[in-house]
Order: sequence, then C-alpha cells, then structure tokens
Amino acid sequence: MKFFSVRDLRTSSKMIWQTLETEKEIIITNNGKPTALMLPISNDTFDEVMRTVRSMNALWAMRRMQEEAKSAGIENMSLDEINEIIAAARADRAARMERSA
Repeated sequence: MKFFSVRDLRTSSKMIWQTLETEKEIIITNNGKPTALMLPISNDTFDEVMRTVRSMNALWAMRRMQEEAKSAGIENMSLDEINEIIAAARADRAARMERSA
C-alpha cells in the first residue's frame, strides 16, 4: 500500500492515478496522518463498493458505541432501560421545541 500526501495529489496526480491502477489502494495523508483511502472503482462496481464502504462505516460506528458504553459502565443495560432513556430524551426534546415555538 502506497502513501501520498495531499500535496502529492495536487502536484503528481497522474502518477498517483497510475499507481492506483497497480496498487489497488492508496492512502492520502495530511500532515503525515492518514486522511483518505483511494480505491479503484468502475461503473460496474460502484454500487457494490458503496454498499461495502457504508456497511464498514456502520460497523465502526457500532464498535465505537459499544466501547463508549463499556467505558461508561452501561454495556449491560436492558432493552427496557434503553427505551426509558430514549422516551425521556424524546419528551425533553418535544418540551424544548414547544417552548421555542
């Protein structure tokens, strides 16, 4: 896997596109930190690639939420407890909206 900076993307885009064809993955960095992943896609693979990326992002979000719940000590809440919190948040939101109207 090759790494290129944002500056490289601006100044050497042709070389980056050629590298993408052979490497199949390129990481774009900003100030030395990875910020983007480039993958080759075509009209034929676009929908499948987008579904896969969105699925991966959803899994990452779920993992982060599980880690946050564990660190807050609430990873073993029951469904009833979760629903109570949701109902309270919705009621609070409705009350705030009513006051601002």
